[in-house]
Amino acid sequence: MTDMTEATAAAVTIATDTVAPVEAEPLAAKAPVSDDSPAFSDFEVRPEIVEALAGVGIVKTFAIQALTLPIALAGNDLIGQARTGMGKTLGFGVPLLNRLQLPGGAAAAPQALVIAPTRELAVQVAGDLSAAGKRLGARVVTIYGGRAYEPQIDALRKGADVVVGTPGRLLDLAQQRHLVLGGIRILVLDEADEMLDLGFLPDIEKLLAMLPDQRQTMLFSATMPGPIVALARTFLKQPIQIRAEGHGSSTPSIDHIDQFAYRAHSMDKVELLARVLQARNRGLTLVFTRTKRTAQKVADDLADRGFAAAALHGDLGQGAREQALRAFRAGKVDVLVATDVAARGLDVEGISHVINYQAPEDDMTYVHRIGRTARAGASGTAITLVDWDDIPRWKLICDRLGLPFHAPSETYSTSEHLYLELDIPHEAVGTLPRGDRTRAGLDAEEIEDLGGRSPRETRGRGERARGRNDGRNDGRSSGRGGGQGTGASGGSGGGATGGRGGAGAGGEDGQRSSRPNRRSGNRNRRRTRGGTPVEGTQGGKQTSGGTGATGAPSAG
Repeated sequence: MTDMTEATAAAVTIATDTVAPVEAEPLAAKAPVSDDSPAFSDFEVRPEIVEALAGVGIVKTFAIQALTLPIALAGNDLIGQARTGMGKTLGFGVPLLNRLQLPGGAAAAPQALVIAPTRELAVQVAGDLSAAGKRLGARVVTIYGGRAYEPQIDALRKGADVVVGTPGRLLDLAQQRHLVLGGIRILVLDEADEMLDLGFLPDIEKLLAMLPDQRQTMLFSATMPGPIVALARTFLKQPIQIRAEGHGSSTPSIDHIDQFAYRAHSMDKVELLARVLQARNRGLTLVFTRTKRTAQKVADDLADRGFAAAALHGDLGQGAREQALRAFRAGKVDVLVATDVAARGLDVEGISHVINYQAPEDDMTYVHRIGRTARAGASGTAITLVDWDDIPRWKLICDRLGLPFHAPSETYSTSEHLYLELDIPHEAVGTLPRGDRTRAGLDAEEIEDLGGRSPRETRGRGERARGRNDGRNDGRSSGRGGGQGTGASGGSGGGATGGRGGAGAGGEDGQRSSRPNRRSGNRNRRRTRGGTPVEGTQGGKQTSGGTGATGAPSAG
């Protein structure tokens, strides 16, 4: 198991230049398998792959894999659908590794390309592929944004057999000709519906145009709505669609998750959430919000109440995001407050609760969110806090998914039924008792200096911006404080301090402004009024053009 973890970490680190590498969840047997499921060795899979999987306890195939392997190993295009956490990665990973021509040689162009919607999912997929292919010597390179270009370019120059990445960075490197796509024989679109929802379709189309026509294409996703199927059929050649869910449904099953919904007031939500987080037997918890600002605010509020909480959202730099994920996986923080950027690709064991702090936008977002718990046959709890304004949208979600929560009960942090249904101790209050604060916290995890903003910088950004604006306003007030002075009282716009007075006559003390003058060079400006030139002074009297005491034209 140690060798497997080391191989996983090495594969993910190959395209990074940091001291604290990004670690994917180690490949392990998590999903349930039936006794009559076929083994990987029953298919035409290389012995090296079978041995690597057996080394981590994976011997038999999961449902999606048993359906996928015969088709994919034969080189056919396919569309695969299964609930999140049921082993889709090995469903395409084993055939992909099995068809590689190894060894690829030094500086060899990649033979397989895997496109994922998020950085977190790309890291996880690369780790699983590296672990399954370690006995083959397959070189897996991870490419995603938020990291320096140079280490990723160096890794590609050394040679890669498989490239796993996100659409934006892949397209950047391909257009710069650092990523050579002419040798791609196998293409995988993982979580394709999420990529389309995130607006990556134009980038994907550009990448597909760079690939050879003769290739195997596999598309995997948790959901498969009609438009996605239609689009996939334009990219794939005579694909075979397989589904490891019930027939006639394009929505993954969520019946195995204990689900609750409460109508909560926005002013009481944090107080209510603090009590929910003290429920008995609670493990790692994901709290989802709709906005980045709300995610950061909730995480800060929970930390102030004594909880080991961290935020994960797009305003954080990549180093801060990976710090939060590592701390969450290691158990240094047990509450991760995230936007939907973490709803896909986050594969962490031990998530017992998913809390929708804000109601999701639609039914598919709801499914993806709560799919982070009850993975691989484990139990899990999903709680949704619905604002009054979200009731109409929430009813539509319930209609689409057949949920019995159309009229959630009005609930406050002191409601008796909340304590009973979620098994919260009656003595629980809005702060975590000091005796229960046993987690190391986010600060115990080292942060990588990859640029961007840290959580503290994000928290203080608004205050600093307001301070800068106040400073500018103060400067303008002092510089332009006086009214339009004439004669000895200063030039146009000059105040008591001569902020913008005439040349050499800024105010009553005749001193220049402390603000440095701009270099005038050879500029020769003429004052005009209504397009007609205005002359200087007549007999020492100031004209409408504005002069100082000496009759010199004002510089302002």
